[in-house]
Amino acid sequence: MPQQRFSQGFKDISLSFKKHPITNDVLVLKNEDAIKRSVQNLVRTHLGETVFNPLVGTRITESLFELADSTYIDPIRTEVEVVLSNFEPRVQLDSVDLIVEPDNNCLDVTIKYRIVGLDAPQQTINFVLEPTRL
Repeated sequence: MPQQRFSQGFKDISLSFKKHPITNDVLVLKNEDAIKRSVQNLVRTHLGETVFNPLVGTRITESLFELADSTYIDPIRTEVEVVLSNFEPRVQLDSVDLIVEPDNNCLDVTIKYRIVGLDAPQQTINFVLEPTRL
């Protein structure tokens, strides 16, 4: 007998904290959008920033002033892969692509993954990381 695969839904609140126009509740992100936001938040979180689990996050933003070469890109790719495999069990990571734009002093990140337990096509997130002044 073949194994049945059950699909489940995922929900998360929107960090914009805007109200739903009819219910006046906080807006909710569902399924693909909720996971996409979670993946992006994990990559953008500074290592040690999460109070009860200092292992959540990456050191990517600290590395954005480094010289751009393969010795710079490979550790960042590995760090993204590790944080997603450790802290986002809802995704099966396919690839992490990083493109350095030295003239703009930024890093273009593209993450491709599949959602575990949800019949959905491969998801792609693309965002730009750039250093911020503190």
